[in-house]
Amino acid sequence: MGATKGAGLDRLDRRERVEQRTALPGVLRLGLVRGGVELLQFVRERDSVVFGFAYPIVMLAIFATVFGDDDPIVADGVTVSFAQYFLPGMVATGVMLSTYQTLALSIAVERDDGTLKRLRATPLPATSYFLGKVFLSLVTVLAQTALLLVVAALVFDVPLPDSAGRWATFAWVFVLGTAAGAVCGVAYSSVPRSGRSASAVVVTPLLVLQFTSGVFFSVGQLPGWMIDLSSLFPLKWIAQGMRSVFLPDAFAAAEPAGAWQSGATAAVLAAWLVVGLVIGTRTFRWRRHDDG
Repeated sequence: MGATKGAGLDRLDRRERVEQRTALPGVLRLGLVRGGVELLQFVRERDSVVFGFAYPIVMLAIFATVFGDDDPIVADGVTVSFAQYFLPGMVATGVMLSTYQTLALSIAVERDDGTLKRLRATPLPATSYFLGKVFLSLVTVLAQTALLLVVAALVFDVPLPDSAGRWATFAWVFVLGTAAGAVCGVAYSSVPRSGRSASAVVVTPLLVLQFTSGVFFSVGQLPGWMIDLSSLFPLKWIAQGMRSVFLPDAFAAAEPAGAWQSGATAAVLAAWLVVGLVIGTRTFRWRRHDDG
């Protein structure tokens, strides 16, 4: 009987060792692996890469060329070039393009073509899937922003921040803006009813907000009601936070509140991060609207 019991224990030990060898990696590791897959798929779509990275640079070039040094921006007696004033808005736009727009579009298309349904049937944890998407957004927005800053400095002579404090502000606005944009993109991906309608449903609101959030125009040129409405959304606050980094302190007086409002910027972006997480967890769908 002792031999039988010993044999049973040996079989149990062997089974446990097999299960340990076949166990899935952790959620974080799977998320990084999934992120690598997402990045590889993104790079293979060369037209998306080129146009996605080129958009902020092209817009900066157009506005800087059209207005040039003949139409500088002045605030409290301090003058900056239009390219310098326009750069923070383009950084903010790049953040939202690489997070909110990219995630909302890609997830909506993957839901429509059945990719999400198939992934849901695999052992891949849902958290790892979303971590992969966030990894893709983080890599692309870092690369896009770095390229934009290099072009702005070398081609348009835009002075970059020269103090650790300004770069610290850049870091937390960038991180909070990226996080808020990513979770909002995931949450908003459930709004389009199909992959074909996703582009219009996702891109249009962001395009409108670019015109009303002080991205394409000086905030002093916008009516008060438009600024108030745009203040409900992250883009306006990311752009304002970035202006506090790249513009002289005198330009704080040109803001609607007469100050950079760093505390309000952090609070609004953090609020959108929480709201996006709550809405996303409650409304996210793995199947199409017509698939139950």
